[in-house]
Amino acid sequence: MAEPALPRDIVLLVDDSPEALGFLTDALEQSGFSVLIATSGQAALNIVERITPDLILLDAVMPSMDGFETCRRLKANAGIAQVPVVFMTGLTETEHVVHALESGGVDYLTKPINVDELRARIRVHLRNARSAQSARVALDAAGRHLLAVKGDGAIHWSTPQATRLVNAATGSDDGLDLVAKHIAAFMRERERLSLGRGDNPFSINNGSQAALQLAFLGAIGPDEYLFRLTATSQRADDGVLRQHFALTQRESEVLLWIAKGKSNRDIGEILGLSARTVNKHLEQIYVKLGVENRASAAVKAAHVLHEM
Repeated sequence: MAEPALPRDIVLLVDDSPEALGFLTDALEQSGFSVLIATSGQAALNIVERITPDLILLDAVMPSMDGFETCRRLKANAGIAQVPVVFMTGLTETEHVVHALESGGVDYLTKPINVDELRARIRVHLRNARSAQSARVALDAAGRHLLAVKGDGAIHWSTPQATRLVNAATGSDDGLDLVAKHIAAFMRERERLSLGRGDNPFSINNGSQAALQLAFLGAIGPDEYLFRLTATSQRADDGVLRQHFALTQRESEVLLWIAKGKSNRDIGEILGLSARTVNKHLEQIYVKLGVENRASAAVKAAHVLHEM
């Protein structure tokens, strides 16, 4: 019985020239790639809404929407932001090359395209993209609260756990936007002072509620910097609850977030606990507070905190 064929890598080819499309399509298909064709930037944007390619070959000079603007819009789509974009251009001026890279491209090829060079560069960028994706999948599976930013503080990627932690701690579905502003300020100050790896985390306060702590872990790639997130409380509120109700450290942390109106799922994400563990802590909290439900526990906790 013949073994099933391995799936082919998908290359999205974006060019307004029929001659270039024909030549490149033949070369790519003979090299074992599946090829999707777009004759304009808008057509490319439409295609990626339905199909995620493994790599995008993008002509820099096209009418209506040029390759630079197309790349910026492609990179704004979170679902394909990590797909490598290789520019094809007849422009060799340094400013055009810089423009291509600043738009989000990982590389560029000068026309007329050399097929051997094209194959080699595609293989390299596919391998690099897979390595980066494997690292992100591993981080996601490990449940780590990590995010990466560019030098200007813009969010490059975030593990699902980090995103949920930020949203839960800030009480917003757009918590990453708030975090990005603070990180941008941190990165500017870091550059101004020529700092290295930061050992001391900095905090992001959310009124009288949660504070997020971010620790700068260093550079993990060109223009890519890693941060670790943790959530803390202000004024050592959990310590007050721990003392008043004779709770354990973890029980006091769970009760504090109950008092702040967080769901069991949010609390689990913030503290790195399973839903079952949160429930176990709640059972002990109810006994120690002499209550029967979370609403009563929240009221008791809030009363103690307001007396401070």
